[in-house]
Amino acid sequence: MTMLCVPYAFSKSAGPAKDPFDETVHVADYLEPAIPRPQQAKIASDKLAALRAKTGRAPNILIIVVDDMGWGDPGVYGGGVAIGAPTPNIDRLAHDGLKLTSFYAQSLCTPSRAALMTGRMPPRSGLTRPLLTGENPKVNPWADEDTTAKLLSAAGYRTALAGKWHLGEMEGTQPHQVGYDEYFGILSVVSEMSQVIDGNLYPDLVNKPARMAAVSKLVLPEITAGEKGKPTHVVQHLKTTEELGMLDQQFADFSDKFIRSSVTQKKPFYLVHAFSRLHNDNYPAPGYAGKSPAAFPYKDAVVEVDDIVGRLMKTLKETGQLENTLVFFTSDNGANEDVWPDTGYQPWRGGKGTTWEGGVRVPGIAYWPGMIAAGRESDGLFDITDLFNTSLAVAGETKRIEKTRYIDGIDQSGFLLADDGKSARQTVFFYSETSLTAMRWQEYKIHLKVFQTDVARQNIDESTLVPTGTTPWVFNLYTDPKEQRSSGHRYFEWGLPRVVGFIKAHAGTYQKYPMKNLGLDVPS
Repeated sequence: MTMLCVPYAFSKSAGPAKDPFDETVHVADYLEPAIPRPQQAKIASDKLAALRAKTGRAPNILIIVVDDMGWGDPGVYGGGVAIGAPTPNIDRLAHDGLKLTSFYAQSLCTPSRAALMTGRMPPRSGLTRPLLTGENPKVNPWADEDTTAKLLSAAGYRTALAGKWHLGEMEGTQPHQVGYDEYFGILSVVSEMSQVIDGNLYPDLVNKPARMAAVSKLVLPEITAGEKGKPTHVVQHLKTTEELGMLDQQFADFSDKFIRSSVTQKKPFYLVHAFSRLHNDNYPAPGYAGKSPAAFPYKDAVVEVDDIVGRLMKTLKETGQLENTLVFFTSDNGANEDVWPDTGYQPWRGGKGTTWEGGVRVPGIAYWPGMIAAGRESDGLFDITDLFNTSLAVAGETKRIEKTRYIDGIDQSGFLLADDGKSARQTVFFYSETSLTAMRWQEYKIHLKVFQTDVARQNIDESTLVPTGTTPWVFNLYTDPKEQRSSGHRYFEWGLPRVVGFIKAHAGTYQKYPMKNLGLDVPS
């Protein structure tokens, strides 16, 4: 069993049994400790009860996940028009809802998506890195996992995933086989498909017949679909970059129809709309080439994403579900600087693949007219795992959470629904595969290991992960948001014992709830 290690220099004294800085309460050994906020919990409960009495049904939940969007891409986060890609629809969600400035994911797509689906840190599900071309785990990671979709489907919700999955392609690991009632999308990722289609970008593969013959046995560029209990079927074989460019329009068509049919059936829905964009390679949909002021493919794709967000909001309004739907908008990780200029923007250090802020700090917007007050902005901590617990709380179904596995997520419904709500989360932890590399506590970012890059914008292809040495690197993100100079020994001596205590407590959860080994090979 893999265990986490606390740096030796700080392992001898973790402070008193209950640190005075620790605001959390541990209500059960399988649940992450949370900061109790009884007043806002009551406000949330009362609001939800009043809404259900008014509508006669449970609320809908729409989670919108963009792929590789940088924290600074939307206008409301400092991008938009200023960087050549206006995002009026995304901005409107924030202006009319709650903008989170410290929403965190993991640094890569598969771990983040697994955390979203299960409410658990990636090492617990074993989905610690993306599955590569033709690769399948030796163990089905979903055999003993619950997804939000699975639990809500059992509660009478219609559940669906539209778009990118990237959490397993083999039998038993596909969306409609792990809890979703319906699925329409791609099981892998755009770049895995474009590498066997685009001879301009990948000539050493596409223009080599023998290689193409071999890889074609591993990669099938296609849109697939399925329903619970039924076989997966191919909707379309993708053969051109033009067809790749149409993916997200087709995903939007599916989500639009799913929302409308759910309303017709008078059933609440849980829908994860997972864009294939903005992951490389970005090929324009009809009418989008050069549509952004920047006229670069990535920026055109941002405009398309924003248009689709606007379309989904229009669908909710036309079906009378706008005020009965929690909408949450986010990204699975930070911008992938390695594929510049086909990449997003963030003002932080690092990017996708690292646990610097640029890799893990992403947009997070909660929108719900009549339930979430307009114009709110908060720097309270919110982790992507929290969407598991929060979705179940909004649906009134937290009782369905099994006690047999550790849940890292926290119910943040009070944070979202109370007009002056505060986060119930004290810490956020970040991983590189099974290695705990960093954490966030209050305004401090603490690194146990850091990604060192020798070449600009090469966070994945030319970086090394190294221990920080005798003391963790500590950055005050309010005074040093770019994480440029560690000041832990100089200004954070008072906080180091606190941090070690939090890390020890987190590491201790793996003793009863161990990491899962899927048998994925790692180059060494």
